[in-house]
Amino acid sequence: MRLAPMRYKDYTWPHNPEVYTVEHQRRMAVHPVPFGGCVVQDLGGACRVLRGEGVFAGEHAYEQFQELVKVFREDGAGILVHPVWQAERAWFVDLTVTEEPTPDYVHYTFTFWEDWGNYDGGLKRNDDGGTAQWNGGQSSGGAKVSAEAEAVVYTVRKGDTLWGIAKRYGVALSDLVAANPQIKNPNLIYPGDRVKLP
Repeated sequence: MRLAPMRYKDYTWPHNPEVYTVEHQRRMAVHPVPFGGCVVQDLGGACRVLRGEGVFAGEHAYEQFQELVKVFREDGAGILVHPVWQAERAWFVDLTVTEEPTPDYVHYTFTFWEDWGNYDGGLKRNDDGGTAQWNGGQSSGGAKVSAEAEAVVYTVRKGDTLWGIAKRYGVALSDLVAANPQIKNPNLIYPGDRVKLP
């Protein structure tokens, strides 16, 4: 069986990398409880990490590697089409030459991080003031604008943490905690909780 070539953004590998490693992890938090024991909280799946290694060989090996370096230096995530796994939006986070390259042989390793968010980091308020959307145009499915307070309120989804919400919206964690006195333990939030963004 001949596998389809691996592609990322506008780059297509001339031949597929030789080794792939795909990591699936689950984010967990452990909270001690009085009188011993602990409560384990499922924070949802972490991003999938695809690592691999390959070689460019032959007369134009180094030029082929330089083309891959150009793609690595481009900003933003892109679509990674893998010959075995499903296509995913991913970030090209690491590209390493694992030995001194020669004019006709380059051995390299790479790492991609899957991007589940599919947004570019913030909210965009609509002109009607009634809803909030991700900047990428995707409906957030949880964030709403309160007409009374003109404040953005985020509805917690599975896997969310206050730290992650603060980072996503560019606010200090301490400000987010202060704006939400109804949250008694900032380390424990649950799907459906409403978080006011300062």
